Order: sequence, then C-alpha cells, then structure tokens
Amino acid sequence: MLGAVFEREVRMVPRSRGLAIARAVYAAALLAIIATCWLVITGTQSITTAGDTARFGATLLRILAPLQLTLAMLAAAMTSAIAVSTEKDRRTLELLLVSQLTDAQLVFGKLAGSLVRVLLLVLSAVPMFALAGLFGGVTPQQLTRVFVVTVAAALAAGSIATTVAFWKETTFQTLAITAFAMVAWIAAGEILAGTWGAEVAAAVSPPRALFAALGPSGAQSYLPFLVTAAGVIAIANLIGISQVRRWNVAVGRRREQPEAATAVVDRGESRMVWENPILWREICTNAYGRRIVFVRIAWFLLFAAAVAGIVAEGRAPQPDRLAVAIAVIPMALASLLAVTALAVTSITTERDRGAFDVLLVTDLEPKEFVWGKLVGVLVVAREIAVLPLVLCGALAAAGIASLENAIYLAVGMATLLFFAAVLGLHVGLSYPASRRAIAVALGTVAFLFIGVATAMRIMVAFGSSFELQLAPFLAVIVGGAIGLYAALSARNPSPAIGWASAILPALTFVGITGFLQGNSLQALLVAITAYGFATVALLVPAIGAFDLLTGRSTS
Repeated sequence: MLGAVFEREVRMVPRSRGLAIARAVYAAALLAIIATCWLVITGTQSITTAGDTARFGATLLRILAPLQLTLAMLAAAMTSAIAVSTEKDRRTLELLLVSQLTDAQLVFGKLAGSLVRVLLLVLSAVPMFALAGLFGGVTPQQLTRVFVVTVAAALAAGSIATTVAFWKETTFQTLAITAFAMVAWIAAGEILAGTWGAEVAAAVSPPRALFAALGPSGAQSYLPFLVTAAGVIAIANLIGISQVRRWNVAVGRRREQPEAATAVVDRGESRMVWENPILWREICTNAYGRRIVFVRIAWFLLFAAAVAGIVAEGRAPQPDRLAVAIAVIPMALASLLAVTALAVTSITTERDRGAFDVLLVTDLEPKEFVWGKLVGVLVVAREIAVLPLVLCGALAAAGIASLENAIYLAVGMATLLFFAAVLGLHVGLSYPASRRAIAVALGTVAFLFIGVATAMRIMVAFGSSFELQLAPFLAVIVGGAIGLYAALSARNPSPAIGWASAILPALTFVGITGFLQGNSLQALLVAITAYGFATVALLVPAIGAFDLLTGRSTS
C-alpha cells in the first residue's frame, strides 16, 4: 500500500547499527536523568514516606515528558525533512518521480519510512517511563496519555516537514521553514492561551496538551489535541500529494534553460568574481535557492511574535518569567538550529551535487575555503543571526531586563551563534554522509541547549542549594563529554576537541548555577570561555587538517 520506498525503509532501518546505538543512548540518558533527580532530592531533602516518593514520581514525569516531546518532534521533523532533501540534492528524487510510484505512495512512503526511526526511539523509552512510575504519583493511564500525545505530535511534525521538503528547493530552506513551523505552532498555542484560555490552547499546542494529559481530567482534555493533530496530518499530506509533481518536475525549467543561456550570450555580460571565489559564490549567487526570501519573512514573523510577547509582559505590573522565556527561547533555539543547518548543508550540498570534488582539485587554500564558507553563512543568515540580538534589546526597552543584562544576553547569544556556524562547518567536513552530518550537527545543538533547559528544570524542581547538586550531575556531565567527543572527533581526533568536549558540559553546569543565583556576568564569562574555546578547537582543525577531512590527503 505504501510502496517500495516504505518497504525498503522498514527492511533497512531496524538493521542500522546507528539506530541501535541511538536507542541505547536515549534509554541510558533517561535512566541517568532519573538517577540524577533521585540523588539531587535525597541530597537536599528528606524522603521518609510514600507521599514523598509519590511527589517525586509526579515531578519526575513532568520533567521527562516535555523532554521526550521536544526530542520526538525535533527528530521527526528533521528526519523527515532530511530524507526528502537528500534525495533532491543527489538528484535521485527525479528517478522516483518517473517510476511507477503514485504520488500518495511517494509521500506516505518517505514519511512513514522516516518516522520508523522516531517511533522506535520512543518505544525504547517505555521501560524508563515505567521505572519512573514505580515511585508512585503516576498512573498507567497518565503514561499512556503521555505517549499518545507524543506520538501524535511527532506524526504531525513529520507530516509538516515532509510537505515542506517536497516544496522547498534546498535542504537549508527546508530545515529553516520546518523550524519556523514548529515554533509558530507552539506560539499559536500560547497566543490562544492568553486570548481564549488554557483549554483552547491545550487543543492546539503540543506542550499544553501534554500537561493537560497529566492532569486529573486528562482523559477528556487531551482528546481535542488528537483531533487537531489528525487534521494537521491530513491537511499536510493532502497538500504534499496534490503538489509533489508540480513542485518537482523539472520539464519546464529545462525548456527555459536554452532561452536563458541565449539571453546571457546576447547581452555579453560577465560577473566579476572576488578574490575569494567561495565567499563570492555564497553571497552573490543563489547558492541556497531562489526562494530563500521565504526564510527571511518567516524569521521576521517570529521576531514580531516574540516582541509582541515581550511588550505584553512589559506592561504587566510583575512580568512572568515563564511567559518571557516562552517568547524569547523558541526563537533563539530556532536561530541556532537554522545557522547550524545552513553551515552544515553548505558542505553537504556541495558534496551531494559533485561540486565538492571539483573544488578540491583547484588551488584554493584551506583558510580561503573555510573562512569563505563561514563568513558567507553568516551573511546569508544575517536576519536569522541579528534578530535574536535585537530581541535582547527589546527586553531592555520593555523594562524586563536591565541594560547591563541585555548586553550580556546579546554578547552570549552572538557567541553561541558563531559557535553554531563553526560546529556545522566542522561536522559537514568530518562526515562524508550528508544525512549523518546533518543529524550530528543538529543533534549536538539540541543536546547542548535542550540539555541545559532540562538541567535548569531539575535544579529548580528538586533543590535550592545549587552547590550541593554538582555530585549528582557528574554522571550526566561525564556522559555528555564522552558523547560530544565521539560526535566531534569522527575523522580527526585532537586534544583540543577532547578538552572542548570535556569542559563544555562542566562549564555549562557552572553557568547555569550562576544564572539561577542571579549572577549574569558569571554566566556570560563562563559561556564565552566554554563556547569560545570550543569554537577555536573546532575551527583550527577545520583549517589545519582540511586535506585530511576532505580526502585530499589520507595521512
């Protein structure tokens, strides 16, 4: 029914060693979070009654469930987007279009094949959530509702991403618009919450539906969201099925090519190339597609929504910190993911289209290539990079943050954005397989910053003495350091990358502690030290070991 594409994915995906490792790592990470939470609460509080453990179990579920929802939606969206975009970059989508596959088989096959990985990851988390339920305070019905909402949201996110991937012409545009769609979905729920109430918002927003499912009346409150998710899935896939061939059939473009070439010859025009041809190509050509303006419009819409939320809280007598975070953090995370995606796809797209091998036989020096790509990425993504910095100024203008703290936020955000660009470039050079390179780059950003949010949630929920929580977090810090080193040193292990992987989780913990204690300057200095050193540690090998990373030299 779903066609040969789905059959191939179903047969090949379960055999993947990478998926088996990912499932084991995900389950181990959840177990580490449970152990960390238990060590934190037993080190700061007295657990003597069944009621104490029940409260711990309920709080633990409210930490694990949003984390899994976020990861499932991101994984479903990015996996589905990459599955279609890599077919376009490799020019194999045209072969699928001329096959006997129907439009429905093509769309549903790519979607279902991509979601198999995500569903298997979610399935591996069932024992860990059941273990959390053994503490009490959690019923089997609540656990069931958590997984139903998570799977429904992941299916909807994957459907949106698949349709966007068939529509947009480059991988970066697909990933950026998909990230915008996810943030806009959550923002719509928050707007409805402020206008129509929490019940209406729970019918639209995945996180609000998740928390509604955890409530006493969860059996009734989460059902409207399932209807909304089903509608999103149906509409997205119907649009994709009806438009997939019109979007991707290139007959009309081929007919226009001779006329365009003749026009160029008749005018006799030529374009002056800069001294660095890589930088010229990134900035002065349509290297990332002709319709990248849609990405810029999307980010201005995100910025407008975030400013509206900041202004609304600024008028309140006592601004709600959670509401301010909801207004600012989604755009900041989306910008980090988009910059990373642009940097890594600037390499993977060249490799998939065969242009990378041509560049390697030229006389381009490594520093020309790396800096040309890096500066080009930041210039092309100027709206994505600049608008979050302007948002920090909006916090000061609304009176929510002081001018000093706004400057700290802007400097810290600029450091993280530059780190994200260097990270994407390094991973793109290190991994020859495009799908794995994009997954590692985006996964690293998600791990660093979603992990930070989870750590902050644990600290606030279970303890007040942050200094006493270092020992329980050691296992997570060490595990994160090992994972980072494994991901970043795939082709060129170096002591600098090892040190960067070791200090990032540890200094991030120190920065979180300083931030929660109100020491913004300490948090900024720690962020600059940690991520600045990591940026240099990734950038130097990208230039110095360029020949080894790209295959110019094997020794």
